[in-house]
This record gives sequence, structure tokens and C-alpha cells, in this order.
Amino acid sequence: MEVTQTKAEGLSRTFAVKVSASELQSKLDARIEEIRPTMNLKGFRPGKVPASHVRKMFGRDLMGEIIDKTVNETNQKAIEDAELRPAGQPDVHLEGDIEDVVKGEADLAYHMHVDVMPEFEPVDVKTLKVTRPVAEVADEQVQEALKNLAEQNKQYEPRAKTAKAKDGDAVVIDFVGKIDGEPFDGGTAEQQTVVLGSGRFIPGFEEQLVGVKTGEEKNLEVSFPEDYPSKDLAGKAAIFETKVHEVRAPKEAEIDDEFAKGLGLESLEQLTGLIKDQLKGELDQASRSKAKRDLLDRLDEAHSFDLPPNMVEAEFGQIWDQLQREMDAGRVDDADKEKSEDDLKKEYREIAERRVRLGLVLAEIGRVNDVKITEQEVQQALIQEARQYPGQERQVIEFFQKNPNAMAQLRAPIYEDKVVDYILGEADVTDKTVSREELFKEDEE
Repeated sequence: MEVTQTKAEGLSRTFAVKVSASELQSKLDARIEEIRPTMNLKGFRPGKVPASHVRKMFGRDLMGEIIDKTVNETNQKAIEDAELRPAGQPDVHLEGDIEDVVKGEADLAYHMHVDVMPEFEPVDVKTLKVTRPVAEVADEQVQEALKNLAEQNKQYEPRAKTAKAKDGDAVVIDFVGKIDGEPFDGGTAEQQTVVLGSGRFIPGFEEQLVGVKTGEEKNLEVSFPEDYPSKDLAGKAAIFETKVHEVRAPKEAEIDDEFAKGLGLESLEQLTGLIKDQLKGELDQASRSKAKRDLLDRLDEAHSFDLPPNMVEAEFGQIWDQLQREMDAGRVDDADKEKSEDDLKKEYREIAERRVRLGLVLAEIGRVNDVKITEQEVQQALIQEARQYPGQERQVIEFFQKNPNAMAQLRAPIYEDKVVDYILGEADVTDKTVSREELFKEDEE
């Protein structure tokens, strides 16, 4: 194996690497001998498959694995021998025809580019002054939350049999939906409760039930929207034959112990306490977010050093791609619409540089102060990620376990939050009491 550093400019390093075909063949021979005793192929006794047959059947795949492993090991050795601190994954550019390498007819040759960490002294976090806006849970907020909860759990009571249904009433009906006189799948229900004005049914359905009375039968003439999920029904006219069993009026909820018990709790006091805790959690989260933003501004002001160009380019690429998608979807700020592409690129490149700089600063502060994340914290984050895909949890977990880059992306925000919490614990943090509205107000920038 030959490793030669061919370029060293700023924070970029380039290495030329060559691994002879004979060395790769030796690795392949060793790999074949390693797996032969465990192989069980038709026509051969277990563990007695000839090496030549293994090479013929699996040599190509095994050589591919060996090349990948050799590249990774060689990159790591080159970085360690040069005593470098990489600022990202090495970028590999193969030379020649990889097919010739796999066949054993050519040496493995490639160039490896890597950015290295800049040398800088992170600020003493104890000297940082951070403002943390805080807000208290007001009684009015608790009462408003209780009122909203009561609205979400609205109760209904029967109207007189001669009373006509009004908007906001609940109507209990049976219905049979028909298209061209024939019932269709999913168009039939019994004892179905329909809240008039809720918008849960297709346009025209609820509106035509306004004015019905208990015991009344009525045909509702409607059309399914053109974008209805079922292609068999989309855009088609239908008639729903309905029978009204009962008309119910909304009942004003009494927010008391009985209301709390209806939600599975012991008392109104317990319900109120849970709501206060939830509201406080929301305020605390917003407070930490604002404090983190102020902290990042302080860290950005306190550091100035050269940035790894590939990291900046990669970050800018992600930001620019996202902006392009937002533009295509018509979700761009009016201010950005007025700017030229050059101005936008300049602005978003500065954002990319800030993100990279802050990422390096946080990483260095974490390294110097031995901030670590536990495997339990990673597993908890992995489980939370998997829960976002009901029914596919196992596949999601296996994906992360088999993809180091994906796992690194999962670990990164956990580590960042731990470093931020460490700094906030050491810095000079001043709490500033503000209103709830001010706390949740979006930053202008």
C-alpha cells in the first residue's frame, strides 16, 4: 500500500493511494479461507467447498467488500499517520476502471480529499452573557385551555322530536349512498353521528341535513370532489338515502369534577394541574429556544477562523436545494422574491458559514469539556424516530443500524443539545420576564 500526500492548501488535504492487485488478491484469498468452513453448498460436504469454487461463485462480491473495506481502512490510516483531525467524511475519487480492479487485473488507485479541523481556542464559556426570556403561566391561559378542552369534548342532548336541526347540532342517521341507483362500497352506515358544520363529510352532505327532524327521511344529492381519494368515486354524483333517528343540541359543559372524571381523571384540581404543567412545559421549551438563539449569537460573535471549504459547500448545497424546493412550491418570502440569484446565494452562503462555524465551535467546546451522549439517549431518539412510521418501526431501526451516516445524523442534534445545556449551565445567564406573546413571537431574522 502506498499513501502520498499530494496537496495541502489551507484546511484541505489530498492523498494519492495505491493498493497493488497482488495485495488485494491476498486479502481475497484470506477472506475465502475465512468463510469456507462455514459454507454449505449443494454438491459439497459442509465446510469442504473448494476455494476455487468459492472464488468462481462469490469472488466478485467478496472483492467488492474487500475494496470498500480497504478504502475505509486506508483512509483512516492516512489520516492517523498524518495526525489530522478530519472535519467530515473523506471524499474518494477512484482512478481507472473499477471492473479491472475487481477482476484482479489492475491496482486499486484513488485520490482521497479531506478537510481538517481548524485550529482555534474556543471562548471561555463562563465569560458568555446570555439573556433568557421567561414567562409565567397565567390563570387566564389555564381557563382558556379548559374552555378549549370542553369544546373538544362537547356533549349533546336530545332536542324535541318536532325541533329542526340547526348548524352545530349533532344528527344521528342511517344512510345508504348510491351512484346511478346502485349502492357503492363504503357508502352505508347506521347510527352515524354527523355534527352539522363540522366539515367532516363531502360538500353538501351536512348542509342538506340542516332543518331535518327526528324520524324524517331525506335524499341528499351531492357530488364527490374531483380530488377525492377514491378514484372510483372522484367527481361522481351520488344520492344518499338517509333516515334521521335523533337531533341533538350541543350542551354547555360544566367544567367541574364530573367533567374531569369524564376524561379519566380524579378531580378538576388534577386536570387543572396537568394543564398547568403542559403550559409550563411549552413556555420552558420556548424559553430555552430563545436562550439558545442568543447563546449561538454570542458564540458566533466570539469566534473567527478559516472554515473547511467542503463543509461549507455541503451545507450551502443543502440550504440552496431547500430554497429551490420552496420556490417551486411558491413558499418564498416576498423579500427573497425581489432579490437576484447572486444576492440570494451570497446571503445563504453566509448562513451556511455561520452554521458550520457554530457546529465546529460547539463540537470543540464539547470535546474540551468531555461532553458525551449515552447509548441510552441514542436508543431513545431512535425509538422516537421509528414511532413516526407506524407499522414500519422495525425497518426504520434496521435502516439506522445499517447506515452509519444516518445514525450520525441522529446523534448530532442530541450532542448539540447536550453541549448547549452544558454552556447554559456555565455561562452568565440572566432571566428576563416577558409576556407569553413576546416569548412565542417569531424572531425577525
